[in-house]
Amino acid sequence: MSRSIRAITATVAALLLATACNSAATGNSGNSPDGKGSPARGVTDKAIKVGGIVSMTTASGYSKKDTDLGAKARFDRANAEGGINGRKIDYLGAEDDGQDPARNLAAARKLVQQDKVFAIAPMSSVTFSGADFLQKQQVPTFGWGTIPSFCGPSYMYGMTGCLVPMPGGTISQQWPEGLKQVTHGSRGKTVAILANDNDAGTFAIRTYKQSFASAGYKVTFAKSSVPATSVPSDWSAYTKEILRSNGGKAPDIVVSVMQTPYNIGLFTAVKRTGYKGVLTDPTDYDPGLLAKSATKEALDGVHVLLTFAPFETKSADMDRFKADIKKASGGKDVPLNMHMMTGYMSADLFLAIAKKAGRDLTVASFQKAADGFSDTGTMVGDRSLPGGQKQAFGCGALVQLRNGAYHVSSPFKCYEPIPFK
Repeated sequence: MSRSIRAITATVAALLLATACNSAATGNSGNSPDGKGSPARGVTDKAIKVGGIVSMTTASGYSKKDTDLGAKARFDRANAEGGINGRKIDYLGAEDDGQDPARNLAAARKLVQQDKVFAIAPMSSVTFSGADFLQKQQVPTFGWGTIPSFCGPSYMYGMTGCLVPMPGGTISQQWPEGLKQVTHGSRGKTVAILANDNDAGTFAIRTYKQSFASAGYKVTFAKSSVPATSVPSDWSAYTKEILRSNGGKAPDIVVSVMQTPYNIGLFTAVKRTGYKGVLTDPTDYDPGLLAKSATKEALDGVHVLLTFAPFETKSADMDRFKADIKKASGGKDVPLNMHMMTGYMSADLFLAIAKKAGRDLTVASFQKAADGFSDTGTMVGDRSLPGGQKQAFGCGALVQLRNGAYHVSSPFKCYEPIPFK
């Protein structure tokens, strides 16, 4: 899988260099991607057709299926309020790519060529082999900007902006700056960072090594060495390296840039050594994890990075989000998780741009509306395009799982980014 993802990233890198030329060569001057004035794909007088791509099933058991529910909840509310400029959203639901590159591309092709969607929202997977195809087909695509495909291509939009620094871009500082409140500053504090052995992990190490160092922490260990295809059964080799990285001593903070099954194994192994420092990751904000005592114990005390307002936030927007999720769930009180927010805010950004585009909705009018789009005070902070296609919106919070419940350990706040080197 690692070789496949490297090949995908190489394609994306080439695409980033060719974006300007490609956009000029295939520019949309009419109502359709071919620029010939035919009706826009997926748009009728009464509806806008949208579909999603989500890793609902994976080899490790990790699932993002609730991303689909989040998108549905937001689209349902838009339709209940009358739609967008007189059109309802015809949301087809999300295709399951199984976190497999071939299936991701197949899903993208199906949605565009067979289902004739106007846009993809949400796209949530660690593999995005369909990115090149969607960019060439001029399909506006919305998801969580944690992979390079959302950073640069003109038709890709991250719901929190671009979280993967690109040349000329910036690095968001919400993680290390938020942790300063937990560690009472960064002076004299040390950090060890571990990620998977794939391109996402390599990008993460490069990014966060610079990010934590710029915030004043000393990075004693930073490797993307954990197999991405299966969760290790023995973590001793990793814990030994990490816990001796600070001149033979343990670092003050252990940072995992991996998914939940990996974090459970790593943090359990680290805790068994008697480690008393700070544990943190960007994925384990999911009340559903608390249903299993072993999982709850493994993640107890962990500080989780969020790039959106925590569910514990008291605000009208958060109340509305919770009500929308409950309604989309058939009136049931379901445990909230970050995947719901990913789908919800991916849909929300698409809707905001589509509304600005006006009644005459075409790919060209949509892109024109996106160019210069901005709003403030959303659950992901202040949004701005096209800046968000090169850098993150820069806002975040930390929550800590403690005694079976999440508590805000660093409130939602926007931070100044730093230049990417």
